Amino acid sequence: MSTKQHQPYIVLISIHGLIRGQNLELGRDADTGGQTKYVVELARALGEQASVGRVDLLTRRVVDAAVHQDYAQACEALSTKAQIVRIECGGEGYLPKEELWDCLDSFADSALEYLKQQPRLPDILHSHYADAGYVGVRLSNLLGIPLVHTGHSLGRSKRRQLLAAGHSKAALETRYNITQRIEAEETTLGVAERVITSTQQEVQEQYGLYNHYQPEHMRVIPPGTDLQQFHPPTGDEASHPMAAELARFLANPHKPMILALSRPDPRKNIAELVCAYGESPELQQQANLIIIAGNRDDIRDLDTGAQEVLNDILLTVDQYDLYGKVAYPKHHQSSDVSALYRLAALSKGVFVNPALTEPFGLTLIEAAASGLPIVATDDGGPTDIIGNCHNGYLINPLDRADIAAQLLQVLTSGSAAWETLANNGLQGVQHYYSWQAHVEKYLQVVHPLIDRTETITPVPVKRRQQLHHDRALFSDLDQNLLGKPEALQPFLTALQANRSCVLFGIATGRRLDSALQAMKKHGIPQPDVLITSLGTEIYYAPNLLPDTAWERHIDHLWNPRIIRRVLEGLPGLKLQPKSEQSRFKVSYYIDPQIAPDIQHLNSLLHQEGQAVNVLQSFGQFLDIIPVRASKGLALRWFADRRDIPLERILAAGGSGADADMMRGNTLSVVVANRHHEELSELVHEGVNIFFATQPYAEGILEAIEHYDFFQTCEVTA
Repeated sequence: MSTKQHQPYIVLISIHGLIRGQNLELGRDADTGGQTKYVVELARALGEQASVGRVDLLTRRVVDAAVHQDYAQACEALSTKAQIVRIECGGEGYLPKEELWDCLDSFADSALEYLKQQPRLPDILHSHYADAGYVGVRLSNLLGIPLVHTGHSLGRSKRRQLLAAGHSKAALETRYNITQRIEAEETTLGVAERVITSTQQEVQEQYGLYNHYQPEHMRVIPPGTDLQQFHPPTGDEASHPMAAELARFLANPHKPMILALSRPDPRKNIAELVCAYGESPELQQQANLIIIAGNRDDIRDLDTGAQEVLNDILLTVDQYDLYGKVAYPKHHQSSDVSALYRLAALSKGVFVNPALTEPFGLTLIEAAASGLPIVATDDGGPTDIIGNCHNGYLINPLDRADIAAQLLQVLTSGSAAWETLANNGLQGVQHYYSWQAHVEKYLQVVHPLIDRTETITPVPVKRRQQLHHDRALFSDLDQNLLGKPEALQPFLTALQANRSCVLFGIATGRRLDSALQAMKKHGIPQPDVLITSLGTEIYYAPNLLPDTAWERHIDHLWNPRIIRRVLEGLPGLKLQPKSEQSRFKVSYYIDPQIAPDIQHLNSLLHQEGQAVNVLQSFGQFLDIIPVRASKGLALRWFADRRDIPLERILAAGGSGADADMMRGNTLSVVVANRHHEELSELVHEGVNIFFATQPYAEGILEAIEHYDFFQTCEVTA
């Protein structure tokens, strides 16, 4: 029967968390957040469609004195055609999602009994998260009903994040049941006839980690935006308490606002935005800069990353003497966010997101829905949003001049141009990012499954070798990849052709921002792991997730203040600029002709109780880093966490700073550059060090052939 005569019955399944129709307790715990909000709004929006017959949202019934009695109701109406149905599962008390796995078969049996009691069976089952996927697979198999799935967050990505945060592999099993979760996701992806995601980047970089990755089954439908909460100014915004709070900071609070809103996370790149503003007198003349970076009572009470970001912001404001031009309030409520967008729109300002990476960019959609033009990083979601809405400009987040230029483009093009951008955003959100747009596209995706007008051909699933990498290629950046641009592309082409079996890592002395800038300029794709600042920082793809466990590990015995005091005034040593210093690196220029040798410098530091790594490279740079840090030690830390044998890692170096990355059991290549002599001592180190006859990337390709590195991988796949 065609859906033109048949109004479908849709069942959504979202098991964990506290789900109710009104006053969602978002942020109450880790299980009551974006997913719960999404499924309730999706159920309500579907129920409002004339073409939909009925919507049930199945979740767990909770009877617990510690939570509201709303969650004990067996049913709760969302509208005349949509309701929340609460299923008994695992007793009455509230349980976090990690403790629900043993109860899911009970949930599935009870849900099956409920569905069989209905006048007719559902036309579609739509599971949300891995636990619901487990239940959805059982119900789909028993009832022969098509399954649609949305992951929300995925176990393989979560596993990488938790390992980077310092959790042990054993703890992941004990606390998070991570293997069970991943297995449930694999099975769900194998059974689901459609997988709905928010962005194409999510498809490729998160779902692409799974054996049952079937991109032909995946559809991108951006989530809807609450247009009742986010809307253009109504005229009374000036009386909102946030207006007075911002005015405390500003000499001229009536100027247009450049609004930035994000967590105080280094990847959000806020300090670079302040630098761009500080270096542009025209931008300062045109607008005030408003920084909303989380909530704080005392910066010293925050975690290290947030402290560094906020300290950088305050120091940069002071450096450029931006007092009276920049506002950075300490507190705001979640309910204040929509008012901030409207205040910025009322001022004829602009919203800016300068993040280094941005998978989706919900704040950009909220700003657009508020009638505020946007400027955002040319990565991930913002490219789609601006491409759809035509309401702003993309920027290179590491180019201060470009950031300032695009902000000025919005602010100085005239009232008519500003209004055009604002109206484009409002129309674009209505068309692409409203709940109405979301459910219309959603129904287009599921109707062929309901009508059986589209045949889903099962795809034989094979073990995807890239999910179980047994080898990796690491290279320095400057001396290996950037030195000869014409040699770079053949290397990248060969690497891309073999990424199905080889992880790619870059290990560089550059800071993160400098490395990203160089990679972007030369078209080098983001590696799976990026080791920066001589091995003191480790970042993981796809979102440059920092390895905070590594930071805690190398902080052992590290005291840069004493190091600077010991080396102060020594001949031939001069501190490099502040931009080259970092939390775990003290950097000097060195004149080897007059400076003490490395042995003597080490002796001076040891006398003061400082056990450190002292590295000299290119004959002119001297870096002191923690004793537990180096490129080689960072490489081994990564290899241990990914279970990659050192014998299957090819390390390519070009300077003395790369030496310990190449010693030991790794396969190594010294490329034939002019700094080749710094690594000449390695000729006696072992059989796994190859001295290439070619320089730069050509030398790496020579080593790949010498070790038969790619071919061996293909044979064993």
